[in-house]
Amino acid sequence: MPLLVAPALPAGSLAAQEQPHLPVRPGLTLRPWHAADATAVRVAFDCPVIQRWHVRRFDGDDEARAWTGQWAGRWHAETAASWAVVDADDQPIGQVGLRALLLAEASAQVSYWLLPGARGRGVATDALATLTRWSFTRAGLHRLALEHSTANVASCRVATRAGFGVEGVARASVRHVDGWHDMHLHARLAQGSVS
Repeated sequence: MPLLVAPALPAGSLAAQEQPHLPVRPGLTLRPWHAADATAVRVAFDCPVIQRWHVRRFDGDDEARAWTGQWAGRWHAETAASWAVVDADDQPIGQVGLRALLLAEASAQVSYWLLPGARGRGVATDALATLTRWSFTRAGLHRLALEHSTANVASCRVATRAGFGVEGVARASVRHVDGWHDMHLHARLAQGSVS
């Protein structure tokens, strides 16, 4: 069945290029994941706060290596992308990424998390702002969205500070360990914030 609207971005828009390194601020960069980052990822997913909001853990180093190893294939398949947020020593302190990437709609969902020692310094906000800029100016995306539990005040602060306006609440739409959570829906468009 033919589409009546041409895809917003053609296939190959991402896969034709290497996943970029994106400078955030002095001492902070977004870069593709390396196999050697698996230990940092395992530590991250041992964090109770990350487990609470991302509802997963790793039961071994093999799972952490599989997680870091998946991203190159997902970049080339143009379905998702993830960057390690690294410090001046090139050590991962967090993650920011695009999920549910749809080139036909020029849209994606964003995700982010930080190791405990990196929190409270604006790192997540700056990393998200950098990814957002690249997504709109270089990747050609039209819309970025994110959702988080209404109980996750820290994530809401990051989203709002990065210019993602609240669009509404999806009631009881995601299940966490403690039950169903209402989810804040945030978004930005390439031409500016949605409010």
